[in-house]
Order: sequence, then C-alpha cells, then structure tokens
Amino acid sequence: MAITDWPADERPREKLLQRGPDALSDAELLAIFLRTGVRGKSAVDLARELLDRHKGLGNLLAADRAGFCSSQGLGSAKYAQLQAVLEMGRRHLREQLHRSDVLTSPQQTRDYLRARLAGYPYEVFACLFLDNRHRVIEYEELFRGTIDGASVHPREVVRRSLSHNAAALILAHNHPSGVAEPSQADRAITRRLKAALELVDIRLLDHFIIGSGEITSLAEQGEI
Repeated sequence: MAITDWPADERPREKLLQRGPDALSDAELLAIFLRTGVRGKSAVDLARELLDRHKGLGNLLAADRAGFCSSQGLGSAKYAQLQAVLEMGRRHLREQLHRSDVLTSPQQTRDYLRARLAGYPYEVFACLFLDNRHRVIEYEELFRGTIDGASVHPREVVRRSLSHNAAALILAHNHPSGVAEPSQADRAITRRLKAALELVDIRLLDHFIIGSGEITSLAEQGEI
C-alpha cells in the first residue's frame, strides 16, 4: 500500500506537522527525506531497510559517498542533499553557540561537538576557543589520527590559543568505536595540555570524549 493510501495521521509528513518531529521514528524521518520509495516498497519500507543495512541512522548519515550511494534508492543527488542538510544543522548549532555563554548552555556545547565529531571514521582532536566571558571565539580541528601523547602537540594547542587571544579552552575528540570511555592516553594528554595552558594563563575548562550518541566529560570525572 502506498503511503498516500495510509490514514492521514499515520503518514510521516502529516504526523510531523500535527505532532512534531519528536513523534516520528528514525524510519519515518528518513522516509520524509527520501520522499519516494522504489518498486514494491514505500518510502518507509525503504527507510527501514536502509537503517537495517547501515545498522542505525548514525552510521547511515556518516557513510561516505560510495557507501551511501551503494544502497538501493540512493544516489549522488540524495547524498548531496543529505550533506547540505547536515551542514545546515551544524551551522545552526554553531550560530546558537556563538550567541550564548558556554558555561550557561552546556547542552548546546555538547550538541555542537557531537554534530561536528561523531561522524568521523577516524579520531579528530578539536579545540573550542573562548574569550574571558566564555563566549565562543572559534572552533578548530587540530589533529587527526590516533589521539595520544605523540600525535597531540601541546605547543601547537598553546600557539593556536594565543593566536585567537583565548582566555579559556574546551577540548574534544571522538572515539570512532562509539564508546565514550576515556583511555589512559586521553587522561594523560589532558593533564599535559592543562599544565601547558596554565603557563600562559589559559584555563582548560573541559575535555569531551564523543562516542556514538554519548559524551563523557573529563571535568565531570574530576580529571580537570
């Protein structure tokens, strides 16, 4: 049965308009994005198959072009459309973060860092540079690859902090495994960076570990 033949309150688009996006499942949200299905499958049926194949919405959204376009019903046009939607979401979060005080909007900070880092298939180490009122100056991704004492250079973090005239800093990096538990290397580099930043009177406020749908704060764990 085509979606147009469903009861009005069960159609994803009408359901969203009546009850809001939170009322929809991942498959229903994806069906609205897809707009149409394929022969013998509604957009919702196709969405469910895609989520099952990619083992969840997060993996589908993080898929590279080849992986995304290899699925039935998806192609370069849909991939470009998805990347535009994701980038608009990131820019919206960034604008909200720039207008707010980081210390009074911790959830916005977490949402932004998750949006920027959660989809990478490799580790990325980023810095959120803040002024003396803890407003965002800039976000930068400084290092890529395995995050350990050899690959993250305190001198470069300090140099970029001084370049931005930052008074405070929030660090973040992702764990592609999806597990947000900090490693001993994570704890060690946090201590080294905190000590290096203190020499130039820059406060390290937190170091977030970004997993799949979860974030761990080293400050909340008493590491900072």
